[in-house]
Amino acid sequence: MIKPKALKAGDTIAVVAPSSPADPEKVKNAKLQLEALGFNVIMGKSCHQVHGYLAGEDELRANDINIMFNDKKINGIICLRGGYGAAKTLNKIDFNIIKANPKIFMGYSDITALHLAINQICSLVTFHGPMAASDIAGGLDDYSKEYFIKAIMEPQPMGVLKNPIEVKTQCLVAGKATGEIVGGNLALVSSTMGTPYEINTKGKLLFLEEIGEEPYSVDRMLTQLALAGKLNDAEGIILGDWKDCEPSKAKESLSLMEVFQEIIVPYNKPTIFDLKAGHCTPKLTIPFGVKATLNAEEGTLFLEEAATI
Repeated sequence: MIKPKALKAGDTIAVVAPSSPADPEKVKNAKLQLEALGFNVIMGKSCHQVHGYLAGEDELRANDINIMFNDKKINGIICLRGGYGAAKTLNKIDFNIIKANPKIFMGYSDITALHLAINQICSLVTFHGPMAASDIAGGLDDYSKEYFIKAIMEPQPMGVLKNPIEVKTQCLVAGKATGEIVGGNLALVSSTMGTPYEINTKGKLLFLEEIGEEPYSVDRMLTQLALAGKLNDAEGIILGDWKDCEPSKAKESLSLMEVFQEIIVPYNKPTIFDLKAGHCTPKLTIPFGVKATLNAEEGTLFLEEAATI
């Protein structure tokens, strides 16, 4: 995998909006907060555009990504927010530009579509972590800030990723597994099936998180991955945060944990649940494409190599 250069104080970060638009006040505050962290900040055109539920038309959003990767003055790129629309940019992105200009790229949720494409087509390490409007605009808590800085500004292995003291990671299947971390938001990962951007989990540690999906919906998406061989191919499975994924009280349902027990556990892959990464506060920053070892019984994820140079 290609590793981007670590950021340092005074470097320039570009903010782009590949998905949905954000409130103008949050856009303004995101810039101020990133500047307070010591960066110069350039806001992409997409950060100020609204096209229905999208931050500008597809061409504009894709061009923002192409332009920022191609600009030698820009050292890193952070996405404004998730929502919907990143997948619509994929066929308009120049992956040759990205491969020729490796740099920090960060986001989560809908940005999963870009993580998968960039990881697999460009062999570039990317970062599943805080976004400008969704997280940084309100100021990062100490835990989230620590891992954010460690991931993108310290060119050495991150070591063990630890949950906040008050949140214990659960072991669903004991054992150890080693591989590069891939994945992201379950809905986006499952939506890649049958496309040129379909996730490759062979020999990998598969990370999944989700928000606002009832257990039957999680069941459907996990079943799709299972039928496509993605769970069987993986060396281990990391289940992050599953915010608001509880069943509706108005109807009968399996619990989220029952879905995991029925679909994931039978594969007998080392599996942990509730690693604090995803739609949660505080949150970890996880580099995708970096070799790690999952010790499910101890509930630890150990990053063996640096994500940056």
